[in-house]
Amino acid sequence: MDRRSNIIRFGADGWQARLDDGFDEAGVRRVADSLGLLWAEAHPGATVLVGYDTRHNSAEYARAAACVLASFGLRAVVSDRPCPTPVVSWCCSRRDDAVGVVMLTASERSCEYGGLIVRGADGGPVSREFLDTVEQHISLEPPTDCGELRVENFVDPYLDDLVTLVDGAAIAAATPSVIVDPMYSAGTGVLANALERLGCNVTEIHAGPCEDFCGLHPEPADPWADECEETVSSTGADMGFLLDCDGDRAGVVDENGNILLPHELSPLVLGHLVENRGESGRVIVTLTCSARIARQAERLGCQLTSVPVGFSRIYREMLEGDVVLGAEEYGGLAFPSHLLERDGLLACLLVVELAAKSGRTVRQLVSDMGDKIGHMRYTRRDVRLDPAATQAFRNVLPGLNPGSVAGRRPVEVSHADGLRLQFDDGSWVLMRPSRSDPVVRVYSEAPTEGERDRLLDASCGMVRAGA
Repeated sequence: MDRRSNIIRFGADGWQARLDDGFDEAGVRRVADSLGLLWAEAHPGATVLVGYDTRHNSAEYARAAACVLASFGLRAVVSDRPCPTPVVSWCCSRRDDAVGVVMLTASERSCEYGGLIVRGADGGPVSREFLDTVEQHISLEPPTDCGELRVENFVDPYLDDLVTLVDGAAIAAATPSVIVDPMYSAGTGVLANALERLGCNVTEIHAGPCEDFCGLHPEPADPWADECEETVSSTGADMGFLLDCDGDRAGVVDENGNILLPHELSPLVLGHLVENRGESGRVIVTLTCSARIARQAERLGCQLTSVPVGFSRIYREMLEGDVVLGAEEYGGLAFPSHLLERDGLLACLLVVELAAKSGRTVRQLVSDMGDKIGHMRYTRRDVRLDPAATQAFRNVLPGLNPGSVAGRRPVEVSHADGLRLQFDDGSWVLMRPSRSDPVVRVYSEAPTEGERDRLLDASCGMVRAGA
């Protein structure tokens, strides 16, 4: 065996790899062995919850991981069915004896990938230092010891709590018709169940399990949302919802069959939390989020904190307290009063509640919001370079301070996460090298598509020149 090809490297949340390029049961057992060693040393006899999605062999890998964890004297409890990450994280956060979560999922990645993510006792991310320590203790050979696992129903306790978080009477009175698309993955039957219990008329499509997602990519965005959009439009449903593979992100489809952009969903939900539900606190966003949520926060009197990309940074701010919402660029929303983790299912219920209580359609709500905070056009373009050129741009980035871009003078320059330039009309552009791939991601937002694209073109040219 080539030992170099046997080395496991962690990303931000854990380990992901192609099924045909290293992700297998032996690797899962090796990672579980390292986790078990560290958790048992710090918390002897503690409980670890293990969940899994609908990917190839996820259930078998979850049980293999649990057996290894149990061999260290830990109480390893496995879900009795595929379930979303927020479900397992929520259950972990409600147990005094639990030390963490192992979730077998590759989230929104395609069916060719497998993954194992790790969560802490509060259901949120573990530290980078902990992941580095786990990585350092991974053996080159899988362990042979195996303990006894337990099986529990995680979904029902989570749902019992989830449906109490919104106004069930208002939703039942409105009786909205809803299309739910779990994209053949872990959310199958879970979101639909919650909505039915709240009095919605629910039609579920693409209900799993299907190991290859039947040709879909489990990401709640176009073009993978096409059939959900078409079903909403053709049936006259009030709205539609999509969940990514592990349920931590959701997509919302309006009554016309158009999916909301994440940059519309985040400020929409924030407005509902503050204006209709009377909640308050800081709003934590990544630097790549739309200016629309910043404008919404300002309008509502909420303090805004911007952090570099990565949910772990939002999580650290939520630990400080006084946070009403954490929002990522791709639509991941975290509600710390509920869970220190993103939860796409709760995001969907909040949209249903908003529509039911306002008497407005989803598109009308988005339009109303635009009238209050203004309309912006957002996009991202990836500049692919060879690794040496990417590193060259990364090296020169701290010294870049352009006097103008596309003929416009920035009013604010930030190097907090790449190079972000802010302009006087709310437009901005961000150049950010990827931490894992030879690519520089360039984001731009402006009141018009023309202005946005001029900033984007000029910035992409700056990246190529700097590389």
